[in-house]
Amino acid sequence: MTASKQRRKPLLLSHTRPPSTTNALSLSSHVTRSLIRKHHTLQKQLHTATFNGDRITVERLQTELEASGGLQKYQKASIQGQSSERGGDSSKVLIEWINDLSPHNVPHHMAKAGKLRMLEVGALKVDNACSRSAIFDVTRIDLHSQHPDIKQQNFMQRLEPSPGRLQEDGYDIVSLSLVVNYVGDAVSRGEMLKRVSSFLRSSKQYPMEEVKVTFPALFLVLPAPCVTNSRYMDEKRLEDIMISMGYVKTRRKLGKKLIYYLWRYVEHDAKRQLMKFRKQEIRPGGKRNNFSIVLQ
Repeated sequence: MTASKQRRKPLLLSHTRPPSTTNALSLSSHVTRSLIRKHHTLQKQLHTATFNGDRITVERLQTELEASGGLQKYQKASIQGQSSERGGDSSKVLIEWINDLSPHNVPHHMAKAGKLRMLEVGALKVDNACSRSAIFDVTRIDLHSQHPDIKQQNFMQRLEPSPGRLQEDGYDIVSLSLVVNYVGDAVSRGEMLKRVSSFLRSSKQYPMEEVKVTFPALFLVLPAPCVTNSRYMDEKRLEDIMISMGYVKTRRKLGKKLIYYLWRYVEHDAKRQLMKFRKQEIRPGGKRNNFSIVLQ
């Protein structure tokens, strides 16, 4: 039996950004996965130690992170993971979904009327499918920029558009591709998701109904094990969380390593009361990961 036909082991949660360099001699896929896995583990341990006020452990973990190359080396591994040779660029899925609107000539109409504004959080590349399309005008940010066209910025510290300037300064879509899983704790993940709607424009601006059924939107990509093999999260719970924040699921795709979602934001509603979701075991078992999202 060939290797391609052998039964594959369950994916680990640490297999995050998909396998942007073209240098075949830079990092092997095995080394790439190991670097990403180690970085995630150290970051989670660092967050726990910081929360517990354990300064000795914090200093040790920070030293270990620096010795392993820190965020810059993690990003190098992540960028290589997005190479076409490894099936990379998750934004290709989004472009395929947008092109599904082509029977109504929506992409052409969008380009003619003006590109849709996208905020790409955790951007690693400036030549992905969304950047190359005629549909999106992309604003890219990341904690540690690897390119002059990517602004170095923490999304949680980015200034929110004022209500009176939302149409001018807001976005039609926010992309969180393999970003939420990088956040160190469940509460902070929830806060990140809650913050997205503050940057989304109103659907009232769109002249075509075919556009309104998709935008404004959140493009969310997670490692598949976050919802397929977690003690505290499954797809139903994720959807319940998103619905409570005012989103409707319009697209979904489960791949071998990643799961992709497109969520339409239904509108800003001051009367909507956000539900609380605590960390709760919903899938017991010994070989589960601990990924969760908490809304307080």
